[in-house]
Amino acid sequence: MTSGRSFYITTPIYYPSDVPHIGHGYTTVAVDALARWHRQAGDDTWMLTGTDEHGQKMLRAAAANGATPQEWVDRLVAESWFPLLKTLDVANDDFIRTTQPRHEERVRQFVQAIHDRGYIYAGEFEALYCVGCEEFKTESEIVDGTGAFEGLKVCAIHSKPLELLQEKNYFFKLSEFTEPLLKLYADNPDFIRPESARNEVVSFVKQGLKDLSISRSTFDWGIKVPWDETHVIYVWVDALLNYATAVGFGSDPAEFARRWPAYHVVGKDILRFHAVIWPAMLMAAGVEVPRGVFAHGWLLVGGEKMSKSKLTGIAPTEITDVFGSDAYRFYFLSAIAFGQDGSFSWEDLSARYQAELANGFGNLASRTTAMIARYREGIVPPAGEETDGDRVIRETVASAVERADAAIERFRLDEAIAAIWTIVDALNLYITENEPWVLAKDEGSRSRLDTVLYTAAEGLRALAVLLSPIMPIATEKLWVGLGAAESLGRLQDQALRDAGRWGQLRPGTSVNALAPLFPRVEQPGDGQPGAAKA
Repeated sequence: MTSGRSFYITTPIYYPSDVPHIGHGYTTVAVDALARWHRQAGDDTWMLTGTDEHGQKMLRAAAANGATPQEWVDRLVAESWFPLLKTLDVANDDFIRTTQPRHEERVRQFVQAIHDRGYIYAGEFEALYCVGCEEFKTESEIVDGTGAFEGLKVCAIHSKPLELLQEKNYFFKLSEFTEPLLKLYADNPDFIRPESARNEVVSFVKQGLKDLSISRSTFDWGIKVPWDETHVIYVWVDALLNYATAVGFGSDPAEFARRWPAYHVVGKDILRFHAVIWPAMLMAAGVEVPRGVFAHGWLLVGGEKMSKSKLTGIAPTEITDVFGSDAYRFYFLSAIAFGQDGSFSWEDLSARYQAELANGFGNLASRTTAMIARYREGIVPPAGEETDGDRVIRETVASAVERADAAIERFRLDEAIAAIWTIVDALNLYITENEPWVLAKDEGSRSRLDTVLYTAAEGLRALAVLLSPIMPIATEKLWVGLGAAESLGRLQDQALRDAGRWGQLRPGTSVNALAPLFPRVEQPGDGQPGAAKA
């Protein structure tokens, strides 16, 4: 059943000049969890991810590896970027590559349109350029080099020397959109989130915008400018347009009308492209601006931003091979306030895995199904008379659904998980206080035991639904273990915003044997995580 509400959400398209690290995975699972939530809530949901394959950086990386640019990107996407989605159990609806004809043709159409509307002109340009960022740098983004780069101007992000480029290029009249953009931000305060990101962009735009060079003529790895094929379109203009070209811009008006506008989730280092240049381009073309841009923080390792060039990159498989994809998803989405920087450490991951997943949620699921098997021959019993303690569980579940859904609307995945986790904590306390193992020894407490077992199982039913966008593998196992798959249907078909309606798990349902959802992880002598064991 659909709500009829469109929810189109995107990751940034990743630059596959190297292999993905956990920073890429963090963004991707966040967008996937948001999409899964809205999809299961009945919204008309579409999730897009992909790769940005043009530009000078890609050209140089290909040459360094003895390949043509197309051979190089084909290899990277096939061997590293498609597998990332499988590794992290991402359920994207589409994967766009900027070298695909469907994208290239529509980019040329868009750029021709804003040229015809008078927003592009020819001019000369000289500025310092960062190949790593594929961006001309402003004075505030340039620092003096140190060490081997002493005496040189370097990128504040990459700490690598900038190149002075002098070219005859085509320019986009970005300066004409200073006031329209400020009006957009004022009229729609949630267009940029979180507030710190919004304040940064507003301050930047208030300083006045300069026209943007949107073509390059010193290399040919890119989409040709339609009216002058001696130039290729600036890689960021090319890349930003993927969000529109992927859903039918220029080819399928009905599909575009159904999906657009989108929500974009990006790292804060590329916020200005998405919150300034992108909406200005759309305004110039007479196309509706995005619904919003959410900028999350950086993942820090040893106090530094995740970076392959600085050797702080960690492959997602280094975590998933030990802890599993659900633990990866849960950890990064719950341990870091979404929108702020967050530090990663193996010690914190291991501690949270043990305390919250293995001992908290996993043990709750195991002992509930085990007690039903032991005390009621594997059949979920009917609940008897409700006590205040039972009512607290029911009310906790209902409240958690409302608070989690509200948090998702704010893109605060961490707050949504915290709200859901109140059910885990409440159920564990409920079982401890009611002592079903004691009730089982007293025939006069039979009805009370039935109520306790039903309450715990029904609470787990709600947890399986609510946590399925975050941990799809473990919750599917729990769903089957509760016998809900046979009595209620597929987990992904359960109405998420209806998860708090009490009494959906039917008495008489047969539970199934449930292996540990989060097996114990061995710790080798050096303190690094080892292999998982049941």
